[in-house]
Amino acid sequence: MTIGTPSGTPSEDEGRLQRERKRKLNELRAKGINPYPYSFKRSHTAQQLQTKYKDLSAGTETEDVVSVCGRVMNERNTWQFIDLYDETGKIQVFCDKKAGMPEGWSEDDLKLLDKGDFIGVTGLMRRTQRGELSVKAKKLEVLTKSLQPLPDSWEGFKDVEARYRHRYVDMIMNADVRENFRKRSLIVRYMRKFLDDRDFLEVETPVLQTEAGGADARPFITHHNALDIDLYMRIATELHLKRMIIGGLERVYEIGRIFRNEGISTRHNPEFTMMEMYCAYGDYNELMDFCEEMVCFIAEKVCGTTKVTYQGTEIDFKRPWRRVTMYDAIKEATGLDVTTLADFEAAKKAALALGIELEHEDSRGAVINKIFEEKAESTLMQPTFLIDYPVEISPLTKIHRSKPGLVERFELFVFGRELANGYSELTDPEDQRARLEDQARKREAGNEEAQPMDQDFILAMEYGMPPTMGIGMGIDRLAMYLTDSASIRDVIPFPTMKPHAK
Repeated sequence: MTIGTPSGTPSEDEGRLQRERKRKLNELRAKGINPYPYSFKRSHTAQQLQTKYKDLSAGTETEDVVSVCGRVMNERNTWQFIDLYDETGKIQVFCDKKAGMPEGWSEDDLKLLDKGDFIGVTGLMRRTQRGELSVKAKKLEVLTKSLQPLPDSWEGFKDVEARYRHRYVDMIMNADVRENFRKRSLIVRYMRKFLDDRDFLEVETPVLQTEAGGADARPFITHHNALDIDLYMRIATELHLKRMIIGGLERVYEIGRIFRNEGISTRHNPEFTMMEMYCAYGDYNELMDFCEEMVCFIAEKVCGTTKVTYQGTEIDFKRPWRRVTMYDAIKEATGLDVTTLADFEAAKKAALALGIELEHEDSRGAVINKIFEEKAESTLMQPTFLIDYPVEISPLTKIHRSKPGLVERFELFVFGRELANGYSELTDPEDQRARLEDQARKREAGNEEAQPMDQDFILAMEYGMPPTMGIGMGIDRLAMYLTDSASIRDVIPFPTMKPHAK
């Protein structure tokens, strides 16, 4: 069965099944049954019953009265046996047609139920001769009549586009999808716990901003009618969190939605979730240790181990992780010593010799970064800190204390993909102004991803920002690794989709 057509109109078979379900809905109402009651009081979940009665022998019936509820997902012997699912798992319902049906129900009445309906059942606990734990129904209530037929395949809902577009059906049919979202929630929970236990304050910063800064990305633009101004949906929380450091809060973080007007791929969605953290008086060396501790803590809490299998490759998050400079990573992958590239032209020549097509790169550092992305990035499979970036591509980062032309920045790579980005944060307001002015010039020259000049941020820095370490980590990408999900859309409940043509 498909889920509708591109126009949203049901197919002929779907239309027939929907009409049949509406007929049953009307019959239930005619019998005085409310198919949409307000509540149901249950005594146990399916998993609680499976645990409590795990030692109950086959063929044994108790006098224990329980109440369960959930969605009907299968029936056998013309509704004598019903598989009822709640969030925790399955329990079988037994309607005894010989010794007594549920109160007020006949065999024909049971045929008014459908796969997908929610029901509540009160009855006695028993285990069938075949060993299936069951609730022998004494009372049965319709809690919600489902009007849309579910996909027929018991093995799961397989149409990828339909799964993303109709995520609620995907969750109904595929238990592993529900488990992915449960794990995603746990990742956020334990990330918060790790930070809260270290006296960080969770704060909130504006989603709508007059300047979209803190990252190299194209923003979404909207208009505020009352003020008659354009506003930008945030592309990062960085600059406002730094304002809070300046204001005297020494440890702050935010877990929130970020919006970037970019393409969609297995690793990119225009709307995603980022954790950004800033801590006064630390540098990027301390921050790398902090990052290792946090990710290991989360992995152990969510998966029970620091070793996970991602797309057939074992990834071990156990500390310590490798630390390698960008220059060394390029040399390992290509043999090129980028320290010999004296200027922009030399870097371009080297890139072309490696078969790399340049696009908008406008500096020596940008070309070197492009060489890394094309030739070395994919080699970093195990958790690796790539450190010491060119200053030209890091406008918010402190100059390296011992390496001219570089900054104290790292990116965390796992399975050849960036997971986090961290700095010894730039705190010199004059240096910051000069770098943002350079970004503004690039923006005026046509680079739509260059960062704008945020005058208020410079003003804030002039009041004094202490030495600070800061990191941004993609929640969705971390969830991908810890759930073995090939696409970011598998860990975002409602990914961005192009609407059906009307």
